[in-house]
Amino acid sequence: QVHLVESGGGLVQAGGSLRLSCAASGRTFSRYAMGWFRQAPGKERELLATISRSGRVTYYADSVQGRFTISRDNAKNLVYLQMNSLKPEDTAVYYCAAADHWATVPVEYGYWGQGTQVTVSS
Repeated sequence: QVHLVESGGGLVQAGGSLRLSCAASGRTFSRYAMGWFRQAPGKERELLATISRSGRVTYYADSVQGRFTISRDNAKNLVYLQMNSLKPEDTAVYYCAAADHWATVPVEYGYWGQGTQVTVSS
């Protein structure tokens, strides 16, 4: 089992950057593929990026490809989402999640953080 806590959200102007962090408890962090998702009011939860257990394989949604970067530090039990060139439409609650296998849909992720709000002003 793994417990996840996100941090790093906040208010930023369009064109700015933020780095989200997700801290995981437990000694088995490296056994989980990790993902970042977001959910805006009235919209479904959206996959943004995933990273394999080793960190060597990543996947990005088209909406964030080239602007966001997912990474992980297994020694520190951390996963990051670097967000650049932010747009007002990136405003949402951002979640990290863990899956015991490579996964690209929310239902395959068994563990979720509480979320962190990101607001991008125009």
